[in-house]
Amino acid sequence: MVVRMMSNASQNLPDDPAFLKAMIAALQAENAKMSATLQAHDQLIGELRLRIAKLKKQVFGKSSEKIEREIQQLELALEDLLIAAAENSTKPLDEVDAAVPAAPVASRPEKTMRRRPRVSEKAARERKELDPGTCCPDCGGELRLVGEDASEILDMIAAQMKVIEVARLKKSCRCCEKMVQLPAPSRPIPGSMAGAGLLAYILVSKFDDHLPLYRLNEIFARMGADIPDSTLVDWCGRAMQVLQPLIERIEAVVMSSDLLHADDTPIRVLDRSLRDKGLGKGVKKGRIWTYVRDQRPWAGAAPPGTVYYFAPDWKEEHVHHHLRQTSGILQADGYKGYGKLYEPGADGTGRFREAACWAHWRRDFHDIWISNKSEIAREALDRIGALYDIERDIAGQPADIRLAARQKHSTAKVEALRVWAEAQLTRIPGKGDLASAFRYGLSRWHSFCLFLEDGRVAMDNNAAERALRPIGGPESLRTPSLSICKHWKRLRVGDATRARLSGYRGLDRRRSQVAGPDLVRRAGNHLLSRQHLRLDQVAYPMVGNAQGRRSLCHGHPLAVLVC
Repeated sequence: MVVRMMSNASQNLPDDPAFLKAMIAALQAENAKMSATLQAHDQLIGELRLRIAKLKKQVFGKSSEKIEREIQQLELALEDLLIAAAENSTKPLDEVDAAVPAAPVASRPEKTMRRRPRVSEKAARERKELDPGTCCPDCGGELRLVGEDASEILDMIAAQMKVIEVARLKKSCRCCEKMVQLPAPSRPIPGSMAGAGLLAYILVSKFDDHLPLYRLNEIFARMGADIPDSTLVDWCGRAMQVLQPLIERIEAVVMSSDLLHADDTPIRVLDRSLRDKGLGKGVKKGRIWTYVRDQRPWAGAAPPGTVYYFAPDWKEEHVHHHLRQTSGILQADGYKGYGKLYEPGADGTGRFREAACWAHWRRDFHDIWISNKSEIAREALDRIGALYDIERDIAGQPADIRLAARQKHSTAKVEALRVWAEAQLTRIPGKGDLASAFRYGLSRWHSFCLFLEDGRVAMDNNAAERALRPIGGPESLRTPSLSICKHWKRLRVGDATRARLSGYRGLDRRRSQVAGPDLVRRAGNHLLSRQHLRLDQVAYPMVGNAQGRRSLCHGHPLAVLVC
């Protein structure tokens, strides 16, 4: 049928060559128009697929609080079922090391295997020996030691409340009748019964373990102390006041670094005034900014630290205020508010040199690859991945060694990536997401190459992104009102109070020190590297006259949130 129609159409064609050429030209123009339309449709389909993938990631990914809550509820239900199953089970429980896979044995009966708990080598240990004696129970002969079978039991000594009675003895001189008495030791809160260890326990329980004060009241009641909620509230506020000098000093030390990682994240804040005006549920969006100093990747001497700032909006004026006394290298994303910080001043140099984030650029290609399996995006991922392979080999090395390795192995790969990216821009649609991803990197190319000039600079800004993870997760900083500083401003000294906001878990190596009593005497740090004689001591008024006091350990992290 088709062949017959084509043959009939060919019989109706005119014999005039000029007319035939005109028909061919018209058909070519129509074909080009249809091809352009199809190409535009393909581009639109690709963009829509990418948008759908991003929306699905928002709905089903970790950023969805609704899904997070449902997952948490399901996990709690699953946990209850597992506990009930374990309660009804009579089988022996074998705990194995997660790093050593169990070899299957056909003849061995099936047993429930669990990962062995990981216990720090620094944890307190107690040895109990079960000695059968010196005489044989059968013949009465002398027993000799030939070996032992050792096993470990993980136990816990519950926290207990105790009253420390400080008796200041009065003595008189028999010769001159002079009365001698030692001065009373200083207290964290003058006139209060609260000791330093109790205050640390309350603050960590309230702001790290998220226990409301009325539950702490119940816990203390089981320990034999009835502490009213109003008293706990007052102790929290006064303890924050005691920590304020330390917080200000930590902020100054971290923000004086000449190499900072910066990032921000939105945070939902309740504002009752909006609800009173009938504007929705009374929730508005604020921002949390973080600035991270982390010299561990290049074996720097300064301890890592993080400073958090709250702002009611996303205006660039907040960034300029945070960094008003700072200069050097700023590693951040492409937020426009940083732009003026990089502009040259009167002397021709800018306050900051921009270091771009390769992980952020790589994420754009990853989203495109996930949405439409673009081979160009895949090749971009492979090329960037080759650079990260080099970075893994030099992680933790001194800056000069890192710089030499980058100049030897990475420089050529980076230049080849630039040439290849520019070539791809001439082949792909200019308005697509793939082209936008290429332009994002090429337009800031010098910033992406700064890590090839300075061994201290990281390839990405993951240090700041990791520091923001606790804020976007279930342990959110969401507060009951816009006066966030009322109960966060004076508390966020990460390892001084062992609170969780010191960022990602890699920074919280000493949080276990909260577990026992006498926190002050056991906290072996000097956060400020003995640079400040007064503030090197943890909340100096708390331990000013304490016997055997120590300072907080150098090389361990610190964090503070300032509003």
